[in-house]
Formats: sequence, C-alpha cells, structure tokens
Amino acid sequence: MATGEDQAVGMGLVGFSLLLFTYYTIWVIILPFVDSDHVVHQYFLQREYSVILPGIAALILLLSVGTFIGVVTWKNRKPKKVD
Repeated sequence: MATGEDQAVGMGLVGFSLLLFTYYTIWVIILPFVDSDHVVHQYFLQREYSVILPGIAALILLLSVGTFIGVVTWKNRKPKKVD
C-alpha cells in the first residue's frame, strides 16, 4: 500500500508533467501563430530550443538507462570457475 508521502510525490510528478506538457504545447503549437511582438513571447525561449532541449533530455535518458543496465549486468554476472 502506498503511504501518504508516496502519494504526495506521485501527485507532484503528475502535476509537474502536466505543467511541462502544457508549457511545451503552447510553446511549439500555439506560439507560432501569435504575433512576434506580443507580450506572451517573453515567457518562452526561442523556437530553436524546442528541438534542442528534448534532444538533450533524450540523450541524458538513454545514457542513464544504459548506465543502469550496465551496472546491473556487471553486478549480476557470475564469476568464472577456476579448476
């Protein structure tokens, strides 16, 4: 059973993911149709970063997963028997 702390952390992660998804959706899909001199543009990075940042995040994710798999595989290997 999940404790209150686990539920709070889970809800925090869901909230953060929803906020990030909303920000990115507005940035990539809606903002190109808004005039470039509108005040809302000051709250968003330049459009080049909409490709660069997810690429960096994907690279970090792949490196982390690869490192985790490598460490688990290394720790679970069986030593060779010497006769």
